[in-house]
Amino acid sequence: MAYAIVAERPGGSEVLRRIEIDPPDPGDGQVLVRQTAIGVNFIDIYIRSGSYPWPVEKDLTLGCEGAGIVEAVGPGVQGFQVGERVAYTVPNGAYATHRNVPSSMLLHLPDSVSDEQASASMLKGLTAHYLLNDSYPVQCGDTVLFHAAAGGVGLLAGQWLAARGAHAIGTAGSPEKCALAQRNGYAETIDYRREDFVSRVRELTDGEGVQAVYDSVGKDTLKGSLECLKTFGTLVSFGQSSGAPDDFRISDLARGSLRLQRPTLFHYAASRNWLEQASKDLFSAISDGTLTINVSVTMPLQEAKQAHEDLAGRRTTGSTVLIP
Repeated sequence: MAYAIVAERPGGSEVLRRIEIDPPDPGDGQVLVRQTAIGVNFIDIYIRSGSYPWPVEKDLTLGCEGAGIVEAVGPGVQGFQVGERVAYTVPNGAYATHRNVPSSMLLHLPDSVSDEQASASMLKGLTAHYLLNDSYPVQCGDTVLFHAAAGGVGLLAGQWLAARGAHAIGTAGSPEKCALAQRNGYAETIDYRREDFVSRVRELTDGEGVQAVYDSVGKDTLKGSLECLKTFGTLVSFGQSSGAPDDFRISDLARGSLRLQRPTLFHYAASRNWLEQASKDLFSAISDGTLTINVSVTMPLQEAKQAHEDLAGRRTTGSTVLIP
């Protein structure tokens, strides 16, 4: 039986419920995918809770990444055939056994990448790609700070940073998470529950600060992130797991002629050329061992509520994957 997990209104995890669906016929430019693995991300929680704009009147199907098998191809679609393995990252709609995906956002999966690896890395891996290549292009020898280093994006970024020859400092919320981050490329880690990360970064960099800070935490860290930057440094704010940093002012950048970015993956992914090249880089890095995809939790799709609670409660490391 085909089904989806929907949020009936903005709110807590209790708004999630299962509904039966009929697999939809693909429209113009669409591909029907029978999903085999679905990624869970903080953006799903932001949208469910109402922190991000609510895009429908009711019964919103959450989820932004997944993998599966092509079951049908709509009019005007070229390059995809029934039975092929595919993956995607698209805003909303993933928490379902079947869904239509625009062919412009769909990618073929190489045999060397599993469905679980793909569903755990499309959004997070492509996010890490634009962070390190577009938001602030990291060079060999750069020193950067990455918050939530033991999260899904953080673990991939740490591995890619190490491969690039950068000196990566990561923050995490426990000794265990710090140890995990160090096993994934971070040269130094800071337990933010026990240490002041600003002071520790200054100590680790002999008072100079870092070239860039990647901050998905938001309210609890953004002001401190700015203090960690050297002159002309770049702060990349790409999430707000602790809430929106509403106390930020433009004048805060004046302390060091600092740069601030607030990028979104789907602006990059709207370019087919960018999407194809970035995904090629991602799949190659997984295939050759540069990136190890840490799927720490798999659970049935119908347990999405528990997955949200665990992620929001910071009880997870790495990636969570739902299996229809």
